Amino acid sequence: MVILHVTAPGEFGGLESVVTILAGGMRRVGHDVHVAAVVEGPGAARPFLASLSAAGVRTKALVAPGRAYLTERAAIARLCSELRPDVVHTHGYRPDVVDAGVARRLGIPVVTTVHGFTGGGWKDRVYEWLQCRAFRRFDAVVAVSRPLVDRLTRAGVPRSRIHEVRNAWSPIAPVLDRGAARRAVGLPRDGFAIAWVGRLSHEKGPDVLVDALPHLHDLPLVASAVGEGVLRVSLQARARALGLNGRIRWHGAVQDVARVLPAFDAFVLSSRTEGTPMVLFEAMAAGVPIVATAVGGVPDVVSPAEAVLVAPGDPIALAAAIRDVYRDPATAQMRARHARARLEREFGVAPWLERYEAIYRLVAA
Repeated sequence: MVILHVTAPGEFGGLESVVTILAGGMRRVGHDVHVAAVVEGPGAARPFLASLSAAGVRTKALVAPGRAYLTERAAIARLCSELRPDVVHTHGYRPDVVDAGVARRLGIPVVTTVHGFTGGGWKDRVYEWLQCRAFRRFDAVVAVSRPLVDRLTRAGVPRSRIHEVRNAWSPIAPVLDRGAARRAVGLPRDGFAIAWVGRLSHEKGPDVLVDALPHLHDLPLVASAVGEGVLRVSLQARARALGLNGRIRWHGAVQDVARVLPAFDAFVLSSRTEGTPMVLFEAMAAGVPIVATAVGGVPDVVSPAEAVLVAPGDPIALAAAIRDVYRDPATAQMRARHARARLEREFGVAPWLERYEAIYRLVAA
C-alpha cells in the first residue's frame, strides 16, 4: 500500500515517536510510506525528519507559516495527486482539522490517531471541540487508550469507526549504561536523581513536581526537568520562590532522551491528562523505577506491581511516592524489573503494526 502520514511536528516527543515507529515499521514490512511534515520554516523538525529518512521513509517538509492554511491545503492536494496514496493518516490537531478534508475530497480514505487531549483554557477546549467534530468524518479514528474511546464516543464519533490501539514501543537508539548516562547529563557518580520528561505545560503537571520537592527537603536528591514549553519561565520563578536552587535542573529539550534515562534513580510522570505516553515505555525499557499519576492510559500500562501510582494534581502524594522509592530501593527495583518484563510481553511492535495494517486495509476496501 501507499501510505501518507501528515503531521505538524514539534519538539521530538510522544506523537513524533509514534509516527517514527509506525512509518518505519510499515516500511519494513513492504509498504511505500511517506511522511509530510507541516512546518513553519525551512530546517524545522530536522531531527524528526532525519530519523524517518534513516528508516527508509520518504519525507517532505511543507512550509506553511502561521495561518497559511490555503497554501498548506494546496500543498497537500499536490502531494496526494503525485503519490496517489491508498490511505492518508493524520496526527494532531492541525492536520486533522486543516488537511484531512483535502484527501477526503479527492476520494482517499482518511485515518487519524488520537494521541490525547491537552485540556487547559478555553482556546484549547475550542480546538478540541473542532477536532472532535472533524473526527466524525474520518473513515477510522484510532484511540490510544480506553478513556479516549469513551471520550470520542461521547463527542459523537461513530463507535463503529473507533479502534482502540494502545501504543507500542521499539528502541530508536540504544541506551547508555548508568555511568555513561550520568556523565552525559552532568550528574555525579553517586546521589539520588529523579527525571521528569515532557512538555512544560499545564496538562503535563511539571508544577506538581516543583511543589512536591519542598516536601523532600531532607533527602539528598536532585531533579532533572527535560523539555521545553510555555511554563518554563513561571516554573523557574516558582522554584526560586520555594528555595529549590540546586535541587532542580532545567535541561531544555534533549534529543533521544531515552538513551540517558538509566542515569536516574526514579522517573516521575506527573501529568493531569494522558493518552498512552511513549516516555513511560522508555522509562520501562530503561529499567528505572517509576512514579506516575493514574490518568488516561497509564493504569493500563503499569499497575501497582510495576510502578507507584498516585492521584493527579497532588504534590504531597507525589512526594510520598518519591520518598517510597528512595527508602526502599530493593522493592523499587523489583517493580522496575516487572515493568520491563510487561513492556516486552504486551507492547511489542509486530502485533501493533498488524492492527494498523488491518485498519488501513479496511478503509481502503
